[in-house]
Amino acid sequence: MPPDLNLRVLPRTVQEETVRKLRLAIFSGVFEPGSRLIESQLCVQLGISRPSLREALRSLAAERLIDIVPNRGPSIPTLTWEEVTAIYEVRELLEVEAAGRCSQRISGEQLLALKEALLAFEKAASSEDSLARVTTAADFYSVILANCGNPILEEIHRGLVARISLFRSRSMSLEGRAVSSLAEMKEIYDAIAAGDEKAARKAAGKHILEAMAATKRSMDSGS
Repeated sequence: MPPDLNLRVLPRTVQEETVRKLRLAIFSGVFEPGSRLIESQLCVQLGISRPSLREALRSLAAERLIDIVPNRGPSIPTLTWEEVTAIYEVRELLEVEAAGRCSQRISGEQLLALKEALLAFEKAASSEDSLARVTTAADFYSVILANCGNPILEEIHRGLVARISLFRSRSMSLEGRAVSSLAEMKEIYDAIAAGDEKAARKAAGKHILEAMAATKRSMDSGS
C-alpha cells in the first residue's frame, strides 16, 4: 500500500507548494502509472483553485512526470523499458563524466557537503522513509554535478532529475536495494575524496548499472 500523504498545501507560493506535493505523491506511488488525475478531486485534496492546479500540472508536464492529452486531461505516463533504458543511458553519460570531473575539482568545503549528503542518505537507507531515500540521494548527486566544472552538463542533468527520482523511488522499493545503493555511493564518495578520477568514473558507472537493473526488476514485479 502506498504511504498516506497529506496533500494539503502549506503557505509558500501556491504553485510551488502544489508542484512539490504532487511530485512527492508521484514518487510515493500514490498515483499509479497510467492513472488519470481528476482535477476536481485534486483541487479538494490540495485546497486550491483549478487555475492554480493547472499551472502546477503544466510544470509537472515539463518535468515529464505527467502527460496532458487534449480531451483526456492529465495522467501518469506508463514508460516502456526502451524509454527507461534511454534515460539511464543518458544518465550514465552525464553522471560518470560529472563524477570524474568532480574528483579533480571539488573543494574541501564542498567535499564536506558531499559527505553530509551521503550521511543523510545512510540515515534514510536505514529507515522506512522512501521519500527521504529519494531526496537525499538526489542531494548527493546535486553536489557532484554542482562541482563538475561544467554548468551545461549540470543543466542537462537537472532536466532528468525528476524522472531519475521516479525510477529511484521504484528501485528503492525493492528489499535491500537502499543498502546496496549506499555501498555504491560510498565508493563514489571515497574515489572523489581520494582525487581518483578513474575510480570515480568506474564507481559511478557501476552504481548506474545496478540502479537500472533494480528498476527493471521493480517494473517486472509490478512494484
